[in-house]
Amino acid sequence: MSPQTWMITGVNSGFGRELTQQLLDRGDRVVGTVRNTAKVSDFTEAHPDTFIAELLEMTDTAAVRELVDRKFRDLGRIDVIVSNAGYGLFGAAEELSDTQVGDIVATNLTGPITLIRAALPHLREQGGGRIIQISSYGGQVAFAGNSLYHATKWGIEGFCESVAQEVEKFGVGVTIVEPGGARTEFRYGSARVAELMPVYDDTPAHAFLQMLDPANGLAPGDPALMATRIIESADQQPAPLRMVLGSVALQSTIATLQKRIADFETQTEIAASTDIK
Repeated sequence: MSPQTWMITGVNSGFGRELTQQLLDRGDRVVGTVRNTAKVSDFTEAHPDTFIAELLEMTDTAAVRELVDRKFRDLGRIDVIVSNAGYGLFGAAEELSDTQVGDIVATNLTGPITLIRAALPHLREQGGGRIIQISSYGGQVAFAGNSLYHATKWGIEGFCESVAQEVEKFGVGVTIVEPGGARTEFRYGSARVAELMPVYDDTPAHAFLQMLDPANGLAPGDPALMATRIIESADQQPAPLRMVLGSVALQSTIATLQKRIADFETQTEIAASTDIK
């Protein structure tokens, strides 16, 4: 298979770094965005011809559009867009500040929407390509103390599912990746926590504190194996709309959806009672 060109946001850590390392090792070219190029100097030094580091703040939508347009113009073709940049925000809804709410929505939702929208005309005009949105099984399952994170993931999943239907005829595939807990900086380093209120101690809203403490056991997901599965998905035809990574994530998602369907099925009569007769 001929080398491909990938654009990946947030390659300094986590899935972004794992994806970049594996792709460079197999001979692909990667445009990787970061907020500090020093954090990817190892890629730049080891792969000067196939790794391109670009500074990008996902909350700067004008910069996102400019970068996408410029790299398609400079490189001629980008085969795969991976929208990976994002972070977790933990705390009860009323513990979060307005600034924290605005920042996570801008980074996890508005930024990825802008990235994908900017890439679409280029992918369409070149006759195809793949968009991979890194979400979470938290895009289907909700836990206390994660309300704004879930809001962004549920939002981006709805956006991507709609876009997938819009661009399928142009040969552009869209895949939503829903990983479970993995041993990345997302959980053990980059997670942001609200200013906690004692009133929520010993309630489900603060249960996340146990998860963020490595002393209570590490997440079961292997980031390297997850990255391998993501890379493999780029060659699947047709593109899988959703891909759940991690057995716990899959079990939890299935159980949640089964419970949701069962609840809907109890509403047959009330739903029909509102139809015009």
